[in-house]
Amino acid sequence: MQKFNLIWEKYGTFGILLLITLGLGIGSPQYFLTTSNLTQVLLQSAVTILIGVGEFFTILIAGIDLSVGSIMALTGMVSAKMMIAGVPWPVAILIGGVVVGGTLGCFNGFLVNKTGLHPFIITLGTLAIYRGLTLIISEAAPVFGLPQGFKSGIAGWLGPVPIPVLIALIVALVFIFITVKTKLGRNIFALGGNSQAAWFSGINIKRHTLIVFVISGICAGIAGVVLTARLGAAEPLAGTGYETQAIAAAIIGGTSFFGGKGRVIGVVMGGLIIGVINNGLNILSVPTYYQQIVMGGLIILAVFLDRLFGSKKVAA
Repeated sequence: MQKFNLIWEKYGTFGILLLITLGLGIGSPQYFLTTSNLTQVLLQSAVTILIGVGEFFTILIAGIDLSVGSIMALTGMVSAKMMIAGVPWPVAILIGGVVVGGTLGCFNGFLVNKTGLHPFIITLGTLAIYRGLTLIISEAAPVFGLPQGFKSGIAGWLGPVPIPVLIALIVALVFIFITVKTKLGRNIFALGGNSQAAWFSGINIKRHTLIVFVISGICAGIAGVVLTARLGAAEPLAGTGYETQAIAAAIIGGTSFFGGKGRVIGVVMGGLIIGVINNGLNILSVPTYYQQIVMGGLIILAVFLDRLFGSKKVAA
C-alpha cells in the first residue's frame, strides 16, 4: 500500500490527465485531438496555471488566497490605465502587473501576520476590497484602446507557440527551481509541514508567510496582464471566479490542503486538467454551467484522494 501511495503522489495527476485526454480523444477524435485544438487547450490553461502556481504556495503553508481573481482585475485595470495615459506598455505591465500584484499580496500577508486571523478570512475581505477598488478606478467601465504592441507582445504568438503559454512555462520553471533548489523553498515546505517545528528550527514564520502571499500576488498580477491582453481590454469584472480555478489547479495537482506537500509541476498538470475538461465539454456541447459542477466535484475528489493515499512526506 505504501508503494502505491508513493506512485500515486508522483504520477497520479499525470495519469488522470492522460486518462481524461484519451477519453475525450475517443469521444471526439475529429475535433479534440487536433493540433490547433490542443494548442488552444494550452492557451486556455495558461492563466489557470499562473494563478494556480501562486495559490500553490499559500495552500502549501496550510493557508489560502481567495483574492487572486480580484488582484487579476485590479492589476489588469491599473496596467491598462497606465498605457492609456501614455506609459510604455512594458513599463506599465511591470509596474501595474508585477509591482502592484506583489504589493496587494504583501498587504494580504501583512494582515495575516498582524491580526493572526486565518488567511481565508483575510483574503475573503480583500477579495471584496480589491474588487471595489477596481470598480472605483474604472468607474465600472471597461478600458479599450490598448496598444497593439501590448496585445501582440503578451497575447500573440512566438512562432507556433502562444506567448501566454511561454509566460506560464517560465513562471512555473522559476518556482520549480525555488521549491527544489533553494533554502527559501525548503523553509516554506517546513513551515507548511509543521509551523511549530519550523519556528524551533529558527525559521522566521511571519517573513516566510509574507513572502508566500507576495508570490501569490505577483502570479495573479502576471495572470491579470495576460488576461487583459487576451481580451484586448481591461474589464472591471475580469477574474471573477478564477479563485476557484486557482484552488482547483493546486488541489487537483496534488497539493495537500493541510499543508507541507505538493509540487509545482503537479499544479501545471492540474491547470491542464481543468483546461482539457473545459475544452472537451465545450466540444461535446455540454452547457458551460455544468463545468462548475465538474470543477467542484474534482476539488472534493482530490482532497478525498489526498486523505486516502497521500502521505505526510514533504515533496518538492
